[in-house]
Amino acid sequence: MAISKFLLVTMVLISLFVFCLVEADDDDGDGDNQVVYTAGPEGANNPTYIPTSECGTACEARCSLASRHKMCLRACGTCCTRCNCVPPGTSGNQDLCPCYRDMLTHYGKHKCP
Repeated sequence: MAISKFLLVTMVLISLFVFCLVEADDDDGDGDNQVVYTAGPEGANNPTYIPTSECGTACEARCSLASRHKMCLRACGTCCTRCNCVPPGTSGNQDLCPCYRDMLTHYGKHKCP
């Protein structure tokens, strides 16, 4: 009897842990939330300026190592279209694109990967 109670408690705790992980994963700014702007689009004199037609290529490079590739591409594409800028590399370097860096979700999290 004690073993079955132990198993029941263990299963409940594992279920709660998995539920918390799923909730945290869903609330990561995947582009479904309202966006708050804190900076305008980049100018053409910026070395990281990207025409909207080339956002796909730039975002493919930016998201090449992302674990959630499709979600990264969607968020990056939105940010690139609005800012005409994607930082170089697969992460970091966001200071080169202030608009990209400062775009936030409704929940105050960074929108752009």
